[in-house]
Amino acid sequence: MRQEPFVIFIAAVIVSARLLGFGPALLCTAASGLAIDYFALEPRFSFSLSANDYGRLLIFIAVSIVSAGLARQRSRAQLRADQIQRQMAAMVESSDDAIFTGDRNGIITSWNRGAEQLYGYSAADAIGMPVDVLGPPERPEEIPGITTKVMRGEPVQHHTSERIRKDGTRITVDISLSPIRNERGDVIGASSIAHDITAQRRSEEALRRNEKLATAGRLAAAVAHEINNPLEAVLNLIYLARHRPQSQEQYLEMAETEVLRVAAIAQQMLGFVREGSSPAPLNVAATLDDVLQLYLRQLTQKHIGIDKTYDRDIEIRGFAGELRQLFSNLILNALDALDEGGRLTLHVARSRDWSSHGIGARRTGVRITIADNGSGIRDADQSRIFEPFYSTKGDAGTGLGLWLSHGIVQKHEGSIRVRSRTAAGSRGTVFLIFLPDSAGRIENVSIRNTSAEWIRG
Repeated sequence: MRQEPFVIFIAAVIVSARLLGFGPALLCTAASGLAIDYFALEPRFSFSLSANDYGRLLIFIAVSIVSAGLARQRSRAQLRADQIQRQMAAMVESSDDAIFTGDRNGIITSWNRGAEQLYGYSAADAIGMPVDVLGPPERPEEIPGITTKVMRGEPVQHHTSERIRKDGTRITVDISLSPIRNERGDVIGASSIAHDITAQRRSEEALRRNEKLATAGRLAAAVAHEINNPLEAVLNLIYLARHRPQSQEQYLEMAETEVLRVAAIAQQMLGFVREGSSPAPLNVAATLDDVLQLYLRQLTQKHIGIDKTYDRDIEIRGFAGELRQLFSNLILNALDALDEGGRLTLHVARSRDWSSHGIGARRTGVRITIADNGSGIRDADQSRIFEPFYSTKGDAGTGLGLWLSHGIVQKHEGSIRVRSRTAAGSRGTVFLIFLPDSAGRIENVSIRNTSAEWIRG
């Protein structure tokens, strides 16, 4: 029982340190020492102490001071933690980005003002609502697929998708998701940060359309020449059919052949500016060759040699018009870079995607090589050539061709690389494109030494 007063007074010191601070805790320690001396230690109701009691009292004071210091430190740490938590909550709440959290079952548990503005649901409406409600109805597996990945502890960065607002309108968003873990490290939910990129996507789409039209414009001169020849032949054949009735049938058949040739050229042109809504099977070598034919006259005028090595049996699923745009951009760039008498190399072969690791390294598909021994690209420019509005041609270029080409390759879940040299005697540029076939393509529920030989040629 003699120990109880010490325990009671130490508890009083700790409480005063937690609630009032270290200074009041010292005063409480002094008052507690006097109270123990006067009321608890023999003789009671006096301040006379034995040597043993002095030692016990000093130990009490030391323990009280240490306990008060530790209690104060813990109190300060807790205050700092609370302050940081309030600051973080204020940052989340005031962020322009849509930030919300959900549990393992996909039920929304928090919802900031940015989410209210982006999605149109108030916090009262959203909390307790399944996050699947925000997804597009035609892709019901997208959000559950992403949620499963995050619940395995894997973050999802910059997943671009469509979401449905409360009023039914569609928006394009860039989303990043991270797992939320408890003290034991177990995943108990996920946090989502999204921002609206609808306007950005519309601007990019407008740039793509403009670049397609610009490419079509460059093709106009070449196509005009290609169409002019068969049209002249048709006029001559009609003249002959009128004046030689005995051979009229033969001349009309020949004229029909020339008209079909004009129609085929016009169809090729339409492929650059008109595109289907879904990918379709296409022959890669035939598509590349169709584009090459449109520039054959310009290549011949510069006496440029063409080396073609095609595996003509390779088919993939893709957007034919966009791939024509891709090949056209790269062939035009080579044409601009090549001097009189240069060489253009085109290569189409089956391959695997060795540019990435893990699952991507096992993808099968086609590798397209477009190489020239022209002026080359400087090292300082190679890291930026796929940026929008960055051109190495000065005022002659828009800076959109390779940016658009990179976007087309990404849309087909492929990869594009460039190797180039500008040194005399070994200059030139090689573009290496990998496009996965339908069997090797990775579905995205979220949510992408021969060079020297080509150059020397």
